[in-house]
Amino acid sequence: MNYYTMTDSAIAAELGQRIRALRLRNDVTQQQLAQATSLSLNSIKSLESGRGKLTTLIAVLRELGALRDLDSFIPEPAISPLQLVRLRGKSRQRASGRRHTVREDSTEW
Repeated sequence: MNYYTMTDSAIAAELGQRIRALRLRNDVTQQQLAQATSLSLNSIKSLESGRGKLTTLIAVLRELGALRDLDSFIPEPAISPLQLVRLRGKSRQRASGRRHTVREDSTEW
């Protein structure tokens, strides 16, 4: 599936359908899931229709035993060896926002 050709709402709807399929595979009703997660039934319905909140998604994935799949969903970014040497044990706190440009006083060969 090429998500780059899809609209944001289409991707959200696809995620909702997958959550619904996961719930049905676990043979859990929306009401049972709402009670188990301490969420409202409307929150579960919203999530399955692609309009849910991130915290609702996390609670539902936890209850359905699918939190382990988050690493394949968005893997932890790897640090390059050059960045590792530059940081020397420090973790990056924020982005600089600066663009890489050629300085005026540098000489191009």
